[in-house]
Formats: sequence, C-alpha cells, structure tokens
Amino acid sequence: MPRRTTPRISSKDRAQAIADAGGVMTHKQILYVIFGLMAAMFLSALNQTVVGTSMKTIADDLDGLSLQAWVTTAFLIVSTVATPIYGKLSDIFGRRPLFIIAIVIFLIGSLLSGMANSMYELAAYRAVQGLGAGGLMALPLAVMGDILAPRERAKYQGYFLAVFGISSVLGPLIGGLLAGVDQIFGVTGWRWVFLINIPIGIIALAIVMAFLHLPHTPRSARIDWWGALTVVLAVVPLILIAEQGREWGWSSPGAWACYIVGAIGIVSFVWVERLMGDDALIPLKLFRSSTFSMATVLGVLVGFGMFGAMMTIPLYLQLVNGVSPTESGLLMLPMILGLMISSIASGQIIARTGRYRMFPIIGTFLLAAGFLYLTFSSYDKPVWFLMGGMLLAGLGLGQLMQTLTIASQNAVGPRDMGVATSAATFFRQIGGTLGTAVIFSVLFSRIPDTLKAAFENSAHQRELAAALQDPQVVADPDNARIVELLTSKDQGKLADALNGDTSFLNAADDRLSAPFLDGFGQATVTVFWVSFAVVAIAFALSFFLKATPLREKSALQEAHAADAADADAQLDTQLQAQRAADAMGALHEPGTATGSIPTASRR
Repeated sequence: MPRRTTPRISSKDRAQAIADAGGVMTHKQILYVIFGLMAAMFLSALNQTVVGTSMKTIADDLDGLSLQAWVTTAFLIVSTVATPIYGKLSDIFGRRPLFIIAIVIFLIGSLLSGMANSMYELAAYRAVQGLGAGGLMALPLAVMGDILAPRERAKYQGYFLAVFGISSVLGPLIGGLLAGVDQIFGVTGWRWVFLINIPIGIIALAIVMAFLHLPHTPRSARIDWWGALTVVLAVVPLILIAEQGREWGWSSPGAWACYIVGAIGIVSFVWVERLMGDDALIPLKLFRSSTFSMATVLGVLVGFGMFGAMMTIPLYLQLVNGVSPTESGLLMLPMILGLMISSIASGQIIARTGRYRMFPIIGTFLLAAGFLYLTFSSYDKPVWFLMGGMLLAGLGLGQLMQTLTIASQNAVGPRDMGVATSAATFFRQIGGTLGTAVIFSVLFSRIPDTLKAAFENSAHQRELAAALQDPQVVADPDNARIVELLTSKDQGKLADALNGDTSFLNAADDRLSAPFLDGFGQATVTVFWVSFAVVAIAFALSFFLKATPLREKSALQEAHAADAADADAQLDTQLQAQRAADAMGALHEPGTATGSIPTASRR
C-alpha cells in the first residue's frame, strides 16, 4: 500500500492563512513564530555576554588590553548603523528575508573573528559580525510588535526571558571557560568564543526558515540610501573621538576634524530625512509623539549605563578581585537574577493593568542607586560587596528594557512598527556605543593618575619596601615584571603598565600587586560616578514620559483593518463615480433607460 504523505505547506501559504484570518493568529501560530525569534535572540544575547568575560584573556593573548574598546566599539558602531536599515527594509520587503540575511552575515563575522591574529583584525571582523547583529537586535522586537498587542506581550515574554536569562548565564560561563582553556581541538581556547556561534547559528537559521511566517503586503517605497550614508557620517566620527580623544588630545586637529564631520553628518541626516518624508530611514514624524521622543531619550541614557556596567564590572572582577574569567561569569549572576525578576514582575503588572509609566521611574532609580553603591568599591573590599550593586542594577534594567520598547511601539501606527522599533533600538545602541567608548576612555585616561596616587600611598610604600627587601620575593619569576617596573627609571612604563598584558599581576606577591589593583580600582570608581550621573539624568526625565493607553490589537490586526477600510473607501469611490457616469449618460440620452449599477459586495 503506498505511503501517504502530507503535502508540504509553503511559507507563503502559511502567511496567507494568517492574512485570511484578519491578522489574528492562533496560540499555536504565535508559538511557531516565537520559536524562530527565540533562536535568533539566543544567538544575539549569547554573543553579547560571551565576549565580555573573555576579553581580558583575548587582549592579553593579542597584547592589547587598551585596544579592547576598539573590538567592542567596532561591533557596536556597525550594528548601530545597520539597525535602522534592517527595520526600514523589513517594513518594505518583509521581516523573514531580512532576518535570514542578518543571521548569515553574523555567522560569517563569527568565523572570521575566530581566525583573528591581532586586536585590529579582531575589531574589523567584529564589525562584520555587527552588520548581522543589527538585524538580530531589532527584528525580533519588530515581529513581536506585529503579532502581539502591547498588553498581550507580557503573556509570552516568559519565553524570551527564559532565553535571555539562560544565554546571559551561559554566556559568561562559556566565555570564561573557553578563555581559560589553552586549546580545544588544536584551536586556542578563546577563539571558540566566536566559533561556538557557528553551530548555534545554523540551528537558529533552520528554525527561522521553518517557523517564521508572517503575512506581508509589498509596498513601493524609496530606499533611503542617502540617509544610511549620512547616519554613518554622523555616528562614526563621534564614536571615533570618544575612543581616541585621550590619545589625540581633545583639542587636537584630529579631534576637531571629528567634531566638524560629525556635526555636518547630523545636519545632513536631519535634512535628508526631512526630504524623504515617510520613506526616511528614521521618519521625523515619529518624534511628533512626545511619548516616542522621551522614550528615545531615556533609551540613549539607559543604554549608556547598561553597557557601562556590563563591560566594566567583569574587567574589575578579573583584574582587581583576581577571579578567573569563568568565575567572573558566575559572579555576574546577581545582575541577571535581578533583571529576570523585575522583567517578569513588571511584565505581568503591565499585562493585567495596562499601566507602565511607573516602571521607567522605578527602573532608572534602582539603576542609579546601583551605580551610586558601586562608587564605594575599593580593591580591598570582598566580592560580595560588588554583587550588591550588580543586583540593584539588574533590578533597574529589567524594568526598563522592554517597557521603553513597548512605549515606543505603542506610540506609532502599524505600518511604522518596524522603523519605530529599529529607531528605538538604534538610539539605545547609540547610547551603548558612546557609553562604551566614553567609559573606557575615562578609565584608561584616569589610570596613570590613580596609579601614581596609589604608589604614593604611605601604606603601599611600606609594603613595597618590605617586599623588595625580601630576596625570595625579588628572585621569584612571578614578580619579575613588577620588580622591573618598580626599578625602571622610566616612569612612563609604570603609568602604562595596565594598557597591555596584565597577566603579570595574576601570581605576583600581594604586596607588589596591591598598588596596581588599588589604582585600577580607583579609576573604575570614576567610571561608576560617570554612569551614575548619566542615569540620574534619566531618572529626572522619566517623570516626563507620557504613558498613552496600550492598544488592544496587534499591528497585524490593525493593518488588516486599515486595509479593509481602504478597500471599502475605494469601492465607495468607484460606485459613486459609476453612478455619476450613468447619470451623465442619462442626461445626454433621454430616450434611453438608465443602466443599472452592478452590485458590489463589501468586505
């Protein structure tokens, strides 16, 4: 007896079934879409967390701790610029093809990053990775806006929180574990931080192609290439000066060139977007909504604080507290725990009450409180002290990340869902990119001064003198690098001691390493003060966020209703035109009978 086979249903047919249902999706259909989003979100979230705890090992191996900001900044610059482009193109061509392209580019960048032989190469390959990551950051949020009404999203956010939480926990652990292994299958351990994305990405790509099916009505629109060009012209010079200002000098010719080019880029971008109207990369009409505008400003400031915390704390734990990359991943758990608890709680309250205005206020307050708490850190305080600040920061971030996105999406129409979501993500990334560059610039510009102050501390001087008088300490190979620095007549070497390979501190005598750890700790406290000031401004502004009532329908349902209304209006116009034509014909031919008007069915 021949075997019966179930006919294969194409992606187009699945999407058409949703369209025929008026944009209303069943729970099963929503879950299928969410499977695809979860896979891509896991890839993106894992990438953001897996690199942080392994960066010190990577920088030590490639001899460039002070260049690590280039690696992070290159990724953030490109992903930031790509984010609004993905959002706009997905509004025009559909979410699915852009999602697939983003994953493929991300995998290529991951493969190249795993083959880098210098920090500059790694920065270039991370830029390729960022080109794909721009889509992985913006498109899942846009799809969620398409298929779920704002109040319903909390019912499904548990799935995403599980993915984010698992990846956030696994990322630092995997990054630390891989960075702590010399070789795996003949390949240096830290390279697997990037190569591990390949199998995960292939699985994500397969799931997205199998389950991500959404109806899309093609529409003609101009592609805002000039907007893309001018946004690059605006963003890149400003990030460049934020990163290199401490070396060039803030008033050097190179710095002034960046200021001027960046200013020209900003003015040109605004001018181009105004000319492009609704076809703009970031339509200026979005900012007519005070809710969208304020949510955007808060997103920039929160992004600054979020990236400042996530990039600085693992480095502090490894260098000052002397923990391994794997241990620093475990020690980040309080921040992740706080984030998940507050996200779930705020999401459930939003779903039941439809109110969300309080969460940006409470969230920015807790985030600011966390940074203020961290300013009391010092090199001799136990690790658990730092974990208290991480918990506060996580509780604050969990109330901000999704709430600000929901506010932005709720303030625009369904046809602008993609561009509004990508714009909100874009500005949050701008804050994060600038925050990373500024944070590391402040950190490494402060280190020479704080190191000098630490070595002038009388307590440290007594301990150093005692250690250097011990022949066993001086003869120990683990102390050779510090002894060389302390006995060198070139004070510049001491000031720059933490700009390159810092592994010489790992096994050194505590008395010899203490001034270095103290100096780095004091420089990091300055960073926490800067982050606190930025988030405190966000807290003050959060009181001005107007919370518009959350809509009860998804963007797909609203778009379907709008299309139906447009079709009815067009049909009415045609009927009126036909009646007018028949009436005119009857006037010119009085002897003839008036033709009947065909009956048209309404939708």
